[in-house]
Amino acid sequence: MNNILNVSPSPHQQSPETTRKLMYGVVIALFPALASSIWFFGIGAIIVTLTSVLSCVAVEYIIQKYILKIKPSVNDGSAVVTGILLAFNVPSNLPVQIIIIGAIVSIGIGKMTFGGLGSNPFNPALVGRVFLLISFPVQMTSWPVPSGFQTGYFDAVTGATPLGIMGEGIKNGETVAALMEKVPTHMQLFYGYMGGSMGEIAAAALIIGGIYMIWRKIITWHIPVSILVTVALFTGILWLADPTKHADPGFHLLTGGLMLGAIYMATDYVSSPMTHKGMIIYGIGIGVITVLIRTWGAYPEGVAFSILIMNAFVPLLNMYFKPNRFGKEVKNG
Repeated sequence: MNNILNVSPSPHQQSPETTRKLMYGVVIALFPALASSIWFFGIGAIIVTLTSVLSCVAVEYIIQKYILKIKPSVNDGSAVVTGILLAFNVPSNLPVQIIIIGAIVSIGIGKMTFGGLGSNPFNPALVGRVFLLISFPVQMTSWPVPSGFQTGYFDAVTGATPLGIMGEGIKNGETVAALMEKVPTHMQLFYGYMGGSMGEIAAAALIIGGIYMIWRKIITWHIPVSILVTVALFTGILWLADPTKHADPGFHLLTGGLMLGAIYMATDYVSSPMTHKGMIIYGIGIGVITVLIRTWGAYPEGVAFSILIMNAFVPLLNMYFKPNRFGKEVKNG
């Protein structure tokens, strides 16, 4: 008998999608933002991205081949995605050795320690990013100023991010109106002219990639929209209550890693909820925690921390918001 039957629990669904197709779909979606980063930060963006991707792939291969002694699965594209996202979360002048440490933490601790793809409770790239931020605070907060492709790597000019300028100025008693004169305009923020990590710039490019992923059905709208709407509503209330101490919602939506986190990192299949209701609650939680950290926390940015915190609640959300079992009668009214 040549036919082999694979028996597994329900549900069963046939789909032409594979992990490899989905992961490289994310890579394609990240291309516009990567091109924008190279345009604004130059050779530094290329060095950081290549180092991060190659390091993540190498670390995953070594762990699977020589430690776990299983067939390496680096060709599924997940390590490449982690490498790009890690690069998008660090400055474009970060030393190579620190990037490699971040890759080891992202893949070795954030992913492979829990069993590899499909088992990690936290987003691996954010695990690496937060580890680097705590371990190398000076290097991780020296943000290159965008000045075109000619920007150097070792001698890049650095400056504060718009969120950093706003947060520090408000603490020193300056008004938001005065501080807005020191930061890029909303239009400049939209197309990417500001200091920060590679993934903090070019909101337009990130949105284009997000639309592509929704069109390809790689992600759904529930998590990104719930995060962005929550941030807009929360910051809008604060702005209306006291516009001298709180920036407008547009500023918050276009600065920091909010767009990157909402579209590409919070939507990670493994560390996000399975149901649409769970996704919306998850997104609201990320949005609320982000604004709380930005407004009253010690760090000017809170997206990475908020996503990791809500990652920890995903098992609870999956347990509480369970989909109906196949065949179960649903009563209307």
